[in-house]
Parts: sequence; structure tokens; C-alpha cells
Amino acid sequence: MKVYPFLFQHGFRRMDPEAAHHLAFPVIGLLGRTPGARGLARRVLAPFAETTTRGPGSVQVLGRSFPAPLGLAGGFDKDAKAARGLATIGFSFVEIGTVTAHAQPGNEKPRLWRELDVRGIRNRMGFNNEGAAAAADRLARLRRTSGGRAVLVGANIGKTKVTAPEDAAEDYATSARLLAPHADYLVVNVSSPNTPGLRDLQSVDALRPILEAVREAADEATRAARIARIPLLVKIAPDLADDDVDAVADLALDLGLDGMVAVNTTIGHDRGPGGLSGPPLLPRGVEVVRRLRERLGQGPVIIGVGGITTVDDARAYLAAGADLLQGYTAFIYEGPFWASRINRALTARPKQPVAERAGEEGGA
Repeated sequence: MKVYPFLFQHGFRRMDPEAAHHLAFPVIGLLGRTPGARGLARRVLAPFAETTTRGPGSVQVLGRSFPAPLGLAGGFDKDAKAARGLATIGFSFVEIGTVTAHAQPGNEKPRLWRELDVRGIRNRMGFNNEGAAAAADRLARLRRTSGGRAVLVGANIGKTKVTAPEDAAEDYATSARLLAPHADYLVVNVSSPNTPGLRDLQSVDALRPILEAVREAADEATRAARIARIPLLVKIAPDLADDDVDAVADLALDLGLDGMVAVNTTIGHDRGPGGLSGPPLLPRGVEVVRRLRERLGQGPVIIGVGGITTVDDARAYLAAGADLLQGYTAFIYEGPFWASRINRALTARPKQPVAERAGEEGGA
């Protein structure tokens, strides 16, 4: 009997989804803070990370060396409380957030639902988080140790709910200024469906000043800290029309962005309020990544996210042009060993044909 499916079927699925999240989270955080347990878990669950970051299957992008393609999508570790633990159990990198300039409680409960028939999750969380200053402080503490500095962390930033659309650029810039010195890359999130008016910021006219302000604020912060320029990406929704996907890609090229993240949750469903994640997103996610790669060429990085459950799903995104991958929903359904399984499969050395091995051994 497989342990996690049994626990999920008879335990976790009977719990309120948000309560289950809060139950598991401290365990992952503690794992990251306990040297003995961390070392054992890393040897068992994430051996690809022990082979050096330039081992088989590593990805050299964004000025960093990612030990494997699959990382954790934004939304799970909103406040940068468990990045090291999450890296320990097999995620190549961890994207914290979405973080807003000011702390906010998010939307009223209930705001998180399991869609068991499609192994999906529907949420209307509303960027509940403790604010950019709190997240920056935790990342600063993480970076004070050599092990903490080795964890690859992206920071996903969004608009504070009470901030007026005309003030959005400065709101995003505030978060960028605080987080840039401590993260490996920044993602501007304008694609969550759970903050009123946020997706309207995906229009090129609204998005340009936000990206320009974030770039300027991040550069000021990294120069002051005397560290390298931080890569900047933008995350888009699967519900954008193809022409709008092209327009955002063109803007990314025009501004010299380092990449794009595709895709966020979808509102293209009839299951109730909020955005849906999980397997239903896979076809559109792969389609958007393929379209972006054709539009962007080979320069900017694409992080493919949406509906990845199996190794074949991951490979579909890579074949479409993604450089890195992210998951979240399958982590909930498949359990703590899921990321390690996917990354181990993606980074495995190809098996050498028997005849070729025999020839080498015989000195042919």
C-alpha cells in the first residue's frame, strides 16, 4: 500500500484544504531547519542536487545553474517561510509569494477548494500575505548561511488590493525594492483572477509602466547592495487571447525582460468563484508556451507551469520551448516525493546501449 495516497484519501481530503496546508507547512519548514533530517532527506529525495549544479539535466539560465528543471510555483510559500525545506524534498527552486507591498488578509473564507474529479484546486485566496518587508527579512536570514544561499528562490510580486490601479507601478516597485537584494529572480504577477482589476494590468499600456518601474527599483536596490542585476519576468494568464499573448511577448522583448512565466490559474470553468489549477490547464499551458517560444525566439527564458503531474507532462512543456518548469497542484495530490520523482526522471543519464558498453569495455 502506498502511504501518501492512503493518507490523502482517508485523511487530508476530509480536511478543509487551507487547514491541511497549515498543518503540513510547519513540518516542511522544520525539515529545512534541522541539519540531520535535511541531509538525509536531500540524499534520498534530491540526489540530483548533490551531483553539483552542473550535473546531468541541470539548466543554465537567468545567470544561475538550476540543478533540475522543476521548481515550486508561487502560491504555496507565500511568506518565504519554508524555502529551504521545499528545496530539500526535491524542488530545484522555490518561487515565494505572491507578495504584496503591504500585508493583507486576502479574501474571506472559504477560499480554497479541491476539485477531486479533475485532481485540481480552485482558489480565490486574494494574495493573503504578511507583506514584502516581512518576506524580505526572512530571505535575508536565509541568505546568512551557505546552505541558505544555495537555495534558488524567485520572488513573485503582486498589487496590494487597496492600491488604486493608477498607483500600481509604485506598489510593485516597493516590493521589488525590498526583495531584489535577496532573490534570484523577480516575477511580476498581473494574472491572478482573485484581485479585482489585476488582470486588466496585462494590457500592454497598463503593463509597460509597471515593468519599467519594477526594473528601475530592482536595479537601484541591487546596485546599493553591490550585487548582480536580478532577472525580471512577467507571469500571464491562460485566458489571454492569442493576440494578447503576442502583445505581451513583444513588450517583453522591447523592454529586455529576462523571461515569462506561463500560465497562471484559469477562470475558464463553471465550478464556482476563483481560478482553477491542475490537469485541465495542461493543453492551454503547453500551447501558450509554444506560442511564446515562437514569438520570443531563443533568448528570453520561459517557465512553463500549469497541469504538470507526470514526467510526460513535464516533457511536453520542455518540448514546447520551456526552459524551466513549475508545479503546485500535483504536489498536493501526489505527495512529498512528487517533485523528486519528476526531477530524477528529467535529469537521469540516458541508458547506454548494451552493444556500445561492451565495445567500450573491450577497448574497441
